[in-house]
Amino acid sequence: MNIIERGKAFVQHLGELANRSAWDWRRCPHCGGTDTVRNGTRKVHPWTLEGRKEVRIQRHLCRWCKEKGSYSEESPFLVRGSWYAREVHRFTMDHWQHVGSSLRRTAEVVRSVIGKQERWQIWRLFSVEPEEREKCHLSHVTVHRWLDNAGLEARKRVPDQLAGVATSGQVATDGLWARLLKGQKKVVLALVDTVTGVIWPPVVVDEEDSERSWGRLFRRARLSGLDPDQLRGVASDGAKGLTGYLGRVLTWVNHQRCHFHLWRSLSGELATRVNEAATGLAGAAAKAAKKKVRAELVALVSGVLDAPDYTEAEAALARLKAHQLGGRLATLLEGHLDAAMVYLLDFNRGLARVSPEWYWRDFRLRLSRGRNHRSGERLERAALVWAIYRNFTPSQRRSERKRHYRHPGLSPLAVAGAPPGEISYLDALAV
Repeated sequence: MNIIERGKAFVQHLGELANRSAWDWRRCPHCGGTDTVRNGTRKVHPWTLEGRKEVRIQRHLCRWCKEKGSYSEESPFLVRGSWYAREVHRFTMDHWQHVGSSLRRTAEVVRSVIGKQERWQIWRLFSVEPEEREKCHLSHVTVHRWLDNAGLEARKRVPDQLAGVATSGQVATDGLWARLLKGQKKVVLALVDTVTGVIWPPVVVDEEDSERSWGRLFRRARLSGLDPDQLRGVASDGAKGLTGYLGRVLTWVNHQRCHFHLWRSLSGELATRVNEAATGLAGAAAKAAKKKVRAELVALVSGVLDAPDYTEAEAALARLKAHQLGGRLATLLEGHLDAAMVYLLDFNRGLARVSPEWYWRDFRLRLSRGRNHRSGERLERAALVWAIYRNFTPSQRRSERKRHYRHPGLSPLAVAGAPPGEISYLDALAV
């Protein structure tokens, strides 16, 4: 089963629990017999979104099961062994994942809502602070444990996670460095379909210059349902490890160099040439000369990278080389020209020309640069949860002045032809 089917199975299981009748609960879950009697009740006092409530749970005793004869009725709204109802678990995790916050602030907001305390006094005028014994004491450590448990569940669901989900064959990859406990450095590697936006389960490795690291990423993607034979192009920042892996293993896949990183690699040479144009000048004259030359060189480099076809790119490169200060820039750019124009090929239609840097924006909001997770294993589990969240979450329907969405109101899974419907990422993680 893929991740959507597992989410449906979880929701169906909760629905069956909610619809079980008194006669159904008389049937022993261990032996299936109905020779049972009621065996008293026990009280629990879980925290819900409406505050703390008292719930009475019926117990039963099976006459034939000697070792496991006693069992309790279950509720879809309660989590076994937890002081908090399922809705609090889901609200807490969604607040941290969707809103983007630290663990401590998430715990504070949840305590304020369910305990009518702390920040609740700011939100609601004339409210009365509850007594100390009636206050909620949800800790950020508990929130972290819930999130890590979701990560453990996400790791179990890596096999066939995206089985049956269509892929365009055009993907992009990028890594995010994180500093962990005691100065450890790890990098999260992610693989993204550039047409649908679906993220394949990421991995955490020690470095991105090793072919072994990228091999692990593609093997995990294959385990989760990606067919390597369908791959056509990969866009990246030009990491040596990825280049080596593609040349040795995925030989039929074209490698697109990220334009953003190409611009960044040219920035030093561009600044040198701009300063050279102002040699012997001072004040306003130097400033005007620098501005003029920078505009000329930027326009010439843009003409190369933004060319509609390879022939026009070569012509633009010749114009850059003919500029009195553009020779060195043209030489640096010429070595990457073929890799920079891969996205124009018919074989790679739909391939992005930049690596998916923007995907890390939401990831950074709640990571605290990874220090909250302390170890590479926990960082990877958090990344797996984040990937499932991104695949299930639809983009914003409305456009903004500076931000537009290619598929407004649709999640990456929906764009890929596998709409999750009413199933959320929390259902998929069995929260």
